[in-house]
Amino acid sequence: MLFPSSKLLVSCALLATASFSALGYKWAVPNASDWKVEADHGAPVLRLVVSRGPLPGPRRPIQFALAGTPEFQRVSIDVDVRPLERSLILVFAYRDSAHFDYAHLSIDRGSAQPNHNGIFHVYGGERARISSEGGPAAFTASKRWYSVRLTHDGQSGRVQVTVDGQLIPALQAVDLSLRTGKVGLGSFDETGDFKNLRIDGTPATSAN
Repeated sequence: MLFPSSKLLVSCALLATASFSALGYKWAVPNASDWKVEADHGAPVLRLVVSRGPLPGPRRPIQFALAGTPEFQRVSIDVDVRPLERSLILVFAYRDSAHFDYAHLSIDRGSAQPNHNGIFHVYGGERARISSEGGPAAFTASKRWYSVRLTHDGQSGRVQVTVDGQLIPALQAVDLSLRTGKVGLGSFDETGDFKNLRIDGTPATSAN
């Protein structure tokens, strides 16, 4: 029998068992074979080719790659994404596998699917929505490219996401419990592609 602390240690280990380099960064992932780096008109594309759902227990995503950067207090992620099914996620304020936030970008409206198309908070248990359900979906269709920008300010706790330059109302929130952390790319339980990635930010310091 595993005690809760043991379960957390196993979960953390599963999220950091492999690594690879792509798009100018080193990435920590559960399984390197789930990802491929290919070319699209001469540009490198990071492809998540295997979908993996959550582990038994609290329902939260595990299938994402963490960028090998410092932890950020303020960060912006600019990336072109192509959902191959219905959705993708951008992870931010990642502390460990049980404490992080993520933006779920979907072709579903949050008002129709409350666990889709929103900002979600993981703090030791089940993921919880912390953004409005209102407004349009982030994506209009699968299998096409979108330009996405996520900004997170740990000092104010504010996060917002734009898609093709348009602010998505359901992808705005404030979290004052996770103010710093790493960032990542992936999906809750589907597949997709990423390219033209740029990560800029202010690293966290011990004073913060």
